[in-house]
Amino acid sequence: MRQHPYLRAYMAGITVPTAFLLVIMTAFFIARHLYAVPVPVERVIVFPMAIIPNLFGVWNMLYVGLGSGRRLSIGVHGALLPFVLAPIAVTLAMSMGFLSITSTAVVWFEAVHIPYAFPATIFPVVVAVYYLIWKHLVGFLNELLGIA
Repeated sequence: MRQHPYLRAYMAGITVPTAFLLVIMTAFFIARHLYAVPVPVERVIVFPMAIIPNLFGVWNMLYVGLGSGRRLSIGVHGALLPFVLAPIAVTLAMSMGFLSITSTAVVWFEAVHIPYAFPATIFPVVVAVYYLIWKHLVGFLNELLGIA
């Protein structure tokens, strides 16, 4: 099974976020319909459902394409992905009107004011989580498919 290594890399990459997004979608729908949280799920979930799994797959294809001599460990490679995702997410959220940046805080849906310290403290946690996801889950799938 050595044919199509990039297709296998793409499939291994999209598996983890796709499965996780099912959990996120369930939580959004429970929050909206059972607890009447006024979050327009159909507008918010577009970015994660469309871009994140595809970017995971392309990022894994890039990892496989670099070859074993020139690439970082898979955990470090995956930890670099939030540095690509964050600017894309902020740009899309601002252009769609979900997010605005004021002089004192980040405003989400014109109702939730997030102090600047929160994104600054949560981003390193996101990078660490991505490291662990890529090292253990995506790395396992790459080994399983013979592309590690």
